[in-house]
Amino acid sequence: MEISLEQLCERAHKDRIRVGMLDAEVKNQTLMKAADALLAHEEEILKENEKDLERGRQNHMPAGLLDRLALNHDRILGMADGLRQIAALDDPIGEVISMKKRPNGLIIGKRRVPIGVIGIIYEARPNVTADAFGLCFKSGNCAILKGGSDAICSNKAVVAAMKEALCEMQIPEGALGLIESTDRETTNRFMKMKEYVDLLIPRGGAGLIRNVVDNATIPVIETGTGNCHIYVDQFADLDMAVSIIKNAKTQRIGVCNACESIVVHRAVAEEFLPMLYQALKEYDVKMRGDDSAVECLGADQPLVEKATEEDWGREYLDYILSVKVVDSIDEAIAHINKYNTSHSESIITKNYDVAQKFLDEVDSACVYVNASTRFSDGNEFGFGAEIGISTQKLHARGPMGLEALTSYKYVIYGNGQVRP
Repeated sequence: MEISLEQLCERAHKDRIRVGMLDAEVKNQTLMKAADALLAHEEEILKENEKDLERGRQNHMPAGLLDRLALNHDRILGMADGLRQIAALDDPIGEVISMKKRPNGLIIGKRRVPIGVIGIIYEARPNVTADAFGLCFKSGNCAILKGGSDAICSNKAVVAAMKEALCEMQIPEGALGLIESTDRETTNRFMKMKEYVDLLIPRGGAGLIRNVVDNATIPVIETGTGNCHIYVDQFADLDMAVSIIKNAKTQRIGVCNACESIVVHRAVAEEFLPMLYQALKEYDVKMRGDDSAVECLGADQPLVEKATEEDWGREYLDYILSVKVVDSIDEAIAHINKYNTSHSESIITKNYDVAQKFLDEVDSACVYVNASTRFSDGNEFGFGAEIGISTQKLHARGPMGLEALTSYKYVIYGNGQVRP
């Protein structure tokens, strides 16, 4: 029986201390059983996922979003592997971050603790359901999940499978909750459950994230829309640049770490841009460029369009790239810092000094040299999975693993001291 939003939040709040005190071995066993449960219930999960996909197709959901929504054997196996990898990571809870003795004899320690109850609001990505639970649970937190209506059947099936493992291990019910109501009013009420929820993390498009940031009364970690840039410098290996951009743009178009914008130094633009066009043509990638880019690409090419001001800041989640030609590294950095979303940016160059300047001056959570932006991912960073990619600067930034889901408390040992 579906319980109310208030009951779901109250239960998590009540159980947060017990969940936070769970032994590391118990948490690890639970995660391993949850992984097994996902594979054991693969047929049911895929059946429910197909319902979501069919509804998405009927509603003319864009290809990139359908790709985010879709599950298959490999993706369910990936979800299970993610839980197993989280189980294998060191438990952060109880870690003593520092311990110092004061002149008066007080010993002041700083210990890592769970945040408590974490709410995650996300769109049509059912893999987030498993990742979010795994990271919250391993870090001693209760998770309340609010997925999008587009993935409700998939999310219910995934949560039902994992709850079997929690029940078998006698884990408090509040460790994992799914808000099954899909109406907007419930989402808005959830964002104001400050009495019960300690932290809110939105994952999805710009509209969802902005709505949460603007309206929540619960503290929010803003995660990323990704207008990710790749700058091809005058000292770039052009073949490498083509390979990296092809990967960053076309491997998966519907993800936040996909490349959306290309910046090219004028010294190589005439040679490089036709090379890139040919490499991306098989994917029908449209290239929206400034006047210089269009001239280099050829205005008569079917996939070449003139860019508008709006294009420079767009997260397309589609087979589209904006292309800007610049005269210097300074102009490239200025353009990127003006239009980026503080997610992931990359430079392709063989010049060490230019690379260091880019690393120092680009204001983003992840900054790469000679690598694809697609590596901005918790699993690729060795976190097992991620709860999101933070594009803010407070508490957590970039792919958020276990430590990003903890706080700390000071523990003070004395032997009778009083303050004079």
